[in-house]
Amino acid sequence: MTITYIVTSTWILILHLWRGNENTRLSRVNFSAIDYKNVRSEPRSRTNLTMWAAVTRSLEILVAFFEYYTTRTTGSPASKTPAGGSAGPASSAGASATVAAPGSASNVGPSAEPRTPTAGPQNKQLQNVKGDHPSKAFLQSRSISLVDMYIDNSEPSESVGQIHFSLEYNFQKTTLILNIIQGKDLPAKDLSGTSDPYVRVTLLPDKKHRLQTNIKRRTLNPKWNETLYFEGFPIQKLQSRVLHLHVFDYDRFSRDDSIGEIFLPLCQVDLSEKPSFWKALKPPAKDKCGELLCSLCYHPSNSVLTLSLLKARNLKAKDINGKSDPYVKVWLQFGDKRIEKRKTPIFKCTLNPVFNETFAFNVPWEKIRECSLDVMVMDFDNIGRNELIGRIQLAGKNGSGASETKHWQDMITKPKQTVIQWHRLKPE
Repeated sequence: MTITYIVTSTWILILHLWRGNENTRLSRVNFSAIDYKNVRSEPRSRTNLTMWAAVTRSLEILVAFFEYYTTRTTGSPASKTPAGGSAGPASSAGASATVAAPGSASNVGPSAEPRTPTAGPQNKQLQNVKGDHPSKAFLQSRSISLVDMYIDNSEPSESVGQIHFSLEYNFQKTTLILNIIQGKDLPAKDLSGTSDPYVRVTLLPDKKHRLQTNIKRRTLNPKWNETLYFEGFPIQKLQSRVLHLHVFDYDRFSRDDSIGEIFLPLCQVDLSEKPSFWKALKPPAKDKCGELLCSLCYHPSNSVLTLSLLKARNLKAKDINGKSDPYVKVWLQFGDKRIEKRKTPIFKCTLNPVFNETFAFNVPWEKIRECSLDVMVMDFDNIGRNELIGRIQLAGKNGSGASETKHWQDMITKPKQTVIQWHRLKPE
């Protein structure tokens, strides 16, 4: 819009000067001599006044545009400085003074610069990088797709031991250095009551470059103290990797048995600090059947036991298409005797069904500690027998695991309250 005014006003000025009228020439105009009282009776004078008003307005617009352009390009309005070039103590080059409100932080003086948000501890190695360096930009934009793919955020599972290791990074050689120190409380995989453990290491999603430790014979608390090197990995590349440590039991005559594994996203690690970790090993993914979220509630006044099946996740695929057709079958049991059965509808082609089904059972208070609920997640099959995906047994005494037993006990100690918990399904 400003440019339009400038062009129009300039064009009017050029046309008016081209007419050659002496009364409109800039050198002969005497604004003080204009008789404003007789403007209405003198069309010529009114025309001259109007034209010069347009010319004056165009000059004002030009000055305003110049100030606007100066502000946009320099970030501050053009300022006048005294002769000698000094702008005074408060306007030295690059300096700014900011008055901070109470409780806020600010930088004052020539070195004050706007603070940029940090992307995490990795910036310690990049704090001297100037401008929009690719490394800094990468560290400030973390991707969590790999974390979601490999990391299990469910409730803690049964323990299969621990592993102790440390990490460091050689920035000059772009090498990740992994020190695998020891393992602790590993489960026995051999008939002798021991295992022959070793560790296999990969940087996911790359599975081709795989390193491993030596085998430690007949021990559940191995001490490896080995150093493994991943060479040629710039820091930017490492931030998109997930460290995978998988502990195996060596078997001379058959396939090695999986003991447990851990996943560590390297974007969450400050490699400049040479961190050391104790990590709990989790059961291998191939042995997982999925998880079930359910709630229990017991009302002693009317002897009603309520089981709500909310949803399941990461169920094991049973069909050729990589999916399942899950439903849940529930048996109320007293001891080994089955009393009552309930079922949910079938959910087609999904590994993450949402059931939202509630079942109520009549159980007297004196029998609540003796009964149990056998919960089975099944895969429906049009042809052939339905297959078991996984199951849990909710009971006060003989639950299928510590998680199931605790859930039942919490229900008893918190009558009339709904207790919700995730449970890992067992294959049998």
